[in-house]
Amino acid sequence: PSGHRSCTPRPAMPRATTSRSPALPPPAERPFDIDVALGRIERTVAAYPPAAMFELRDGDADHPAYGSLFQQLVACILSIRTLDETSLPAARRLFARAATPAAIAELQIDELDALIADSTFHEAKARQIHALAERTITEFGGTLPPDAEVLTSFSGVGPKCAHLALGVAAGIPVISVDIHVHRVTNRWGYVRASTPERTLAALEEILPERHRIDINRLLVPFGKHVCTGVRPKCSMCPVLDMCARVGVTEHR
Repeated sequence: PSGHRSCTPRPAMPRATTSRSPALPPPAERPFDIDVALGRIERTVAAYPPAAMFELRDGDADHPAYGSLFQQLVACILSIRTLDETSLPAARRLFARAATPAAIAELQIDELDALIADSTFHEAKARQIHALAERTITEFGGTLPPDAEVLTSFSGVGPKCAHLALGVAAGIPVISVDIHVHRVTNRWGYVRASTPERTLAALEEILPERHRIDINRLLVPFGKHVCTGVRPKCSMCPVLDMCARVGVTEHR
């Protein structure tokens, strides 16, 4: 009759589908074996570009090696808040023009700034690098001493850069904790620390000396390409059977 609505049922709407992370075994509960872990990661990261400071030190067929303590410290300053893909070419461009403290000290600051302009905060870094070069000459005769306290006395150089330069250039077994080392070691459950500074202190208590340089060399590419900050690639992780997966809510 007129005025009555049809009782014919409407077709059901299809349910929205959501992408789910692949199923994984429960997080590991057995003790983390750092020797086994780093050995496996060594093989995994061979497929990826090396960490920038190590790549700069070693050079390749197309690029000369820049491995002095001064060069490594300058390169680390350039890397602060800057992607490796940007800071590495900037360091090579600078060193192709001026690779020693004396050569950099002879540059005008605006010339130096132009060479490193792709690096974040390049104007401040140009002043810091120029001052570093001048002090290296006047206070240390052109050669930096392999001393963390001396290196951190320079503007723009904190423990991370000082330790990384000492490890890469001088082979001194000190730990450099960047965002990747901090995230990965805490995700493993190997340490439990809320900041990179606390992670450094925790690692200094437990990490064997033989791994103190390699922890950065290996975990930087591992953290960039496998154990990423967002949705880590747990399904291809070589240490999944040991990882506590602290804080991981979604993965690939």
